[in-house]
Amino acid sequence: MNRIENLFNKKKQTILSVFYTAGFPQLRSTIEVATALEKAGADMLEIGIPYSDPLADGQVIQHSSSIALNNGMSLPVLFEQLQDFRKQCQLPALLMGYYNPVMQFGLEKFCAACESAGIDGIILPDLPLDEAEMYQPLFKKHNLHCVLLITPQTHDARIRKIDDISSGFIYMVSSSATTGKSAGFSRQQLDYFQKVKSMQLKNPVLTGFGIHDATTFNDACKFSNGAIVGSHFIRLLEKMNVGEAAEKLMNNLEIKIQTER
Repeated sequence: MNRIENLFNKKKQTILSVFYTAGFPQLRSTIEVATALEKAGADMLEIGIPYSDPLADGQVIQHSSSIALNNGMSLPVLFEQLQDFRKQCQLPALLMGYYNPVMQFGLEKFCAACESAGIDGIILPDLPLDEAEMYQPLFKKHNLHCVLLITPQTHDARIRKIDDISSGFIYMVSSSATTGKSAGFSRQQLDYFQKVKSMQLKNPVLTGFGIHDATTFNDACKFSNGAIVGSHFIRLLEKMNVGEAAEKLMNNLEIKIQTER
């Protein structure tokens, strides 16, 4: 088992995974943010690989990616930063980004670098499903979970296929909009969550997009194993230092640190 499996075996509900952009707000912030989130009580990290054309991301994450790229962040720089990652942070961690820069870097080289750095999984939202299936032996070779996404538009047969291919967990996107929307969930979204829950998928499910306060976090957790916060945390990083942002996030979600960890 890697750290993702251990997490879901230990904690079945109210899991908080936090997305942030590598190299933001400063080039050398990547590990500092990780350790601050671990101290504050987050359960898992999704470290974003900045990309110049992030189609699925809203303005907040796009802006953080632009700053990170201007700071000099790249995949080689990120893997250099992650060399001593596991000496400082023990949370499960995934790298999340677009397929193009990974393909340019070399997928097998990328997977090997992830394993060397102690990364537990990858999320490539635009990785075609047939390629995700084809590369499963490569991901398993490097002890990486390849997490796939579903949306309200994903039909049931495809959800079953994704569940069959995925490992680690399934990322349930709450809407077809870009990231960063701040309204609560609609009745239609809640019905979608309920439908997915009723399918009794073999993989755990985390809900992402639109999680920004205690209400949206708790609503997401009613229908899945937990939630993913991204844009809201990046907004906090824009306003305050890293430690304060991590603590403010937990306060906003009304999550208390689990003392047993």
